[in-house]
Amino acid sequence: MKQWRAVCSVALVLILQGCAVNRIGDNLAKGIEDNNDLVLVGEGLPSYLLMVDGLILTWPERTSLLRAGADLYGAYAGLFVREPERAAALNEKALDYAMRAACSDRSDYCELREMPVPEFEALLAEAGDDDLPLLFTLGSAWAGYIQTHSDDWNAVAELARVRALMERVVALDEGYQNGQAHMYLGVLNSLLPASLGGQPEQAKAHFEQAVALSQGRNLLARVLYAEHYARLVFDRELHDAQLHKVLEADPEQPGLTLQNVYAQQQAQRLLDSADAYF
Repeated sequence: MKQWRAVCSVALVLILQGCAVNRIGDNLAKGIEDNNDLVLVGEGLPSYLLMVDGLILTWPERTSLLRAGADLYGAYAGLFVREPERAAALNEKALDYAMRAACSDRSDYCELREMPVPEFEALLAEAGDDDLPLLFTLGSAWAGYIQTHSDDWNAVAELARVRALMERVVALDEGYQNGQAHMYLGVLNSLLPASLGGQPEQAKAHFEQAVALSQGRNLLARVLYAEHYARLVFDRELHDAQLHKVLEADPEQPGLTLQNVYAQQQAQRLLDSADAYF
């Protein structure tokens, strides 16, 4: 843990020297995204979380720090936490930070959870390119929150807002963050089979676009394509083809390395369980 303490010490020295606080959150997230050791990050990330918590206490309205807190808590809950209650609590904190970031950035975003959906969508229609990072962070954190609160109908009812957020990201710049908004929309559209109101063919198009926009570098898009679409429509050939491509790929890609290493683990898990599923 000495190297993690060193990172924290360096960051705090930079702050005391008056360096740009706005960039600290972004650099923390980037350093984690580009790491290829899931065990190291899993053990060290709590130190980052505690440091960001402290920074937010000092600068409670700093949008970049609140976004970093949302992204890091969401990533930690999604990649490393298997206890449902703990994951739910961490995702709730991620969403709280994301909501605070939105409110800090734009006062008319302070009531996003309470306003009627048509008003919500009209407000998003006014968002521009400068709002992209905030919209994506908010949508990601909200999706994680709903996933870990799926037994709460009030949370599930908010899915339309997450969909609207990600659709606005796509409308503004579908290539943002390697097309990951398409990946989220793929999952949202494949939650149910077509007979129950799902839209699997739209999901398929979103997953394929996420893969294309990242030029195949986003391995998690292929994993989710296999898990959520191919399994939904019982397409074993597509399922296995996508997962084998994941396992054959180089996971080290700027901004995607940690996620890709995780994706390869999940790809192997899905292949190992494929005979029982299909």
